[in-house]
Amino acid sequence: MPNVFKTLDKLRPVYDVTDKVVMFLCKLLLVADICISAYSVAGRLIGGMELPSGGFVRDIIPLLKDPSWTEEVVLTLMSYMAVLSAAIAIRHEKHIRMDAFDPFLPKKVLLVLNILSDIAILVLGVIMLVVGWKYAAGLGSFGKYVSMPWLSKFWMYFPVPLAGFAMIIFEIERLYAHIKSVFVKKEAV
Repeated sequence: MPNVFKTLDKLRPVYDVTDKVVMFLCKLLLVADICISAYSVAGRLIGGMELPSGGFVRDIIPLLKDPSWTEEVVLTLMSYMAVLSAAIAIRHEKHIRMDAFDPFLPKKVLLVLNILSDIAILVLGVIMLVVGWKYAAGLGSFGKYVSMPWLSKFWMYFPVPLAGFAMIIFEIERLYAHIKSVFVKKEAV
């Protein structure tokens, strides 16, 4: 049985790459969110300043307008970050969990509860992937952003199946680690 685990351990780089890609995507989305928010605030505050000669700063500097698209884009990017960071939390075991009774439970009971918890989260990931994709491809493809009528609302619904996919990958890794701990002693790991 340990040979099976040695073979499956070779998949670890796949989990590591997935983690790095999702983490990089979250960082990129955060930077974009901050830049777009700063642009919107600058356009609102500086661009809206009245000039002594009459008119507004935005009349002189056209870049300092408060475009209507910024709010919808910021909210969409935040939804991506929220669900993708939840998937990352699963990988790093930083997700919300009740562990007040863990020290008082027998190790085998705790392992079974951890496996049940991982299975439940895996099922949630599958539901997010399947149902989320159905909504993104179905309902999302019919709607358009109000401030950007050329952009499909598919992108507003897409974070859910994307995060579901990442959760599935990370939960498979968690389940594998728990099952491996049953068959392989800690010293041999």
